[in-house]
Amino acid sequence: MHPLQGIHLFVEVAKTRNYSRAAEMLGIPKSTLSRQVADLERAVGVRLLSRTTRKVELTDAGRLYFERCRRIIAAAQVAHEELQNLAETPSGLLRVNMPSDFGTGLLTEVFTDFADRYTEVSFHLDQASPEHASRVFQSCDIAIEIGERPDSTRIARQLGVLYGYLYASPGYLARYGEPLHPGDLTHHQCLTYRAENSRIPRWPLSNGEALVEFAPRSRFSINNMTMMHSLTVQGAGIGIMARVSSLQADLAARRLQRVLPEWHAGPYPVYAVTESRLLPAKTRIFIEFLMQRLNSGATVPGVFETVEDLARDG
Repeated sequence: MHPLQGIHLFVEVAKTRNYSRAAEMLGIPKSTLSRQVADLERAVGVRLLSRTTRKVELTDAGRLYFERCRRIIAAAQVAHEELQNLAETPSGLLRVNMPSDFGTGLLTEVFTDFADRYTEVSFHLDQASPEHASRVFQSCDIAIEIGERPDSTRIARQLGVLYGYLYASPGYLARYGEPLHPGDLTHHQCLTYRAENSRIPRWPLSNGEALVEFAPRSRFSINNMTMMHSLTVQGAGIGIMARVSSLQADLAARRLQRVLPEWHAGPYPVYAVTESRLLPAKTRIFIEFLMQRLNSGATVPGVFETVEDLARDG
């Protein structure tokens, strides 16, 4: 028996001065309660309760022990209730790590809507590239990762998959012509995204039936999607980007246009990664909120395909 369990039982008996009443309140048999209090007395080495057939009285040692232990049990109960509230009501600082530009392009609306709904939550958002798992989780509660499934030492929940589409400026296409097939891209300037620790970038393109993969010719290798966007608008080449809201504005203003509209890159799985399955409300409810918003397409329609979509489409 853990000492705190025996202390809790002793305090309840001392409060009621009655084994039967204390056992009823605790929901355990009277014989079990009597035995465990006796075990506690043997452990501390003194008699705490004086028992007669009519009543239960505290010994001098028992009165001293009761005064100390009553405060301990009360503090433990407060801590327990605080943790219950923490597990049920989102509050406190939520630290989120995500790939560079991912939150800016796709999750801004999710963060603001979550903050409006749960006013006791504040955010620390880090868009630096995730480091080794043991270092990442020293500084964040949840990491959003794209690509390969995180290693088995962490808990990963797939939110959906991300697709990329090809874009170029009308000026670039007027100068170099518009490709009609992925094979034509070998004659174009392609803006490549350089992931951390990646080798020579390759473009896997699919139209749902065929898959083409090749190493694009590129004068620009970029590790920042904002720069990718800007260079594409300026006519530096053809870039692959997700359909974020800023891209929609550029398409409407004819600063950009889709290239090879029947083809796309990906899918790239998107995961919410945590260190444990036991999560406080702020983390657990944010993951649920994030999945709901991405699944509903409320953030940017067409950017994500959900796990349910993939199963339905076969």
